[in-house]
Amino acid sequence: MTGLLPDSMKVAGFDAPGGPEVLRLADAPVPVPGPGEVLVRVAFAGVNRPDVIQRQGFYPPPPGASPIPGLEIAGAVVALGEGVEPALLGQQVCALVSGGGYAEYCLAVADHCLPVPVDLPLDQAAALPETLFTVWHNVFERGWAKEGETILVHGGTSGIGSMAIMLGKLFGLTVIVTCGGADKCAQALKIGADHAIDYKAQDFVTEVARITDGQGVHLVLDMVAGDYVMRNLKCLADDGRHVTIAVQGGVRAELNMAEVMRRRLCLTGSTLRPRSSQFKALLAQEIARMVWPLVESGQLRPVMDRAFPLDEASAAHARMEAGSHIGKIVLAVG
Repeated sequence: MTGLLPDSMKVAGFDAPGGPEVLRLADAPVPVPGPGEVLVRVAFAGVNRPDVIQRQGFYPPPPGASPIPGLEIAGAVVALGEGVEPALLGQQVCALVSGGGYAEYCLAVADHCLPVPVDLPLDQAAALPETLFTVWHNVFERGWAKEGETILVHGGTSGIGSMAIMLGKLFGLTVIVTCGGADKCAQALKIGADHAIDYKAQDFVTEVARITDGQGVHLVLDMVAGDYVMRNLKCLADDGRHVTIAVQGGVRAELNMAEVMRRRLCLTGSTLRPRSSQFKALLAQEIARMVWPLVESGQLRPVMDRAFPLDEASAAHARMEAGSHIGKIVLAVG
């Protein structure tokens, strides 16, 4: 423990599901780290779509997780649980957490933490874990993306979309994105996308066929689901992979399974939050080995939108729901 810790802390939470206005500041006990855990004094917390869905009442925290929203944090380790390496005490880390990020103090599994490089601002550090873990696992582990392939990413200027663009380019992919409007398409190209399709003005299936000379893409990273799925499959080359990570367009899709068989398509997907602690630890190890050197060298930095104070968490959620943000929204806590 570094210094004396208070008994209580400020958190941004809600009593009942609803709109952004249900988020409010409250007092809660400072948690105590258990075996394998650290307590982080939070400087910044990332705001993500799952936080919004949880606040709306559709994404309850997994058993044992904090009911306070927030899935990624950055700050200083101020207390250690049993079995944690003593050298972590006092270190600045960012971490993927199962909840509790919208708070002055947050528990994290030590093996889910990554060291913050000295030249990486803490707001940017807090904006990395959720999108980085999600994109790495779904594009490169589940989607088997490899150098020279082409990927279609929906929502190119979102936190996930911008991370998919940057990671894709760093690992040799051609990246096609869809965005809502010419301005967002321009932003996506600035982030590094090879092609940006305005889905409000163009049919993305037709545009993908044009861009790829009819060959299709090797991989689709899908956050929409619903009636997008069949359209996505039309964009895939034979042996293509379709990875779903959100269902913003609905949970049901109608498929032509004969087409899936004939073209040997692979459909998969995942949600990160309920996965086991061991899985997340292994994922953190792979990211530390494969991706973190790019963060340390400055080659990978998150695209930042805005920072809101903790007591304006409702405004942060309203901005995310409005869909006007470019990149990551964070809460300034410490």
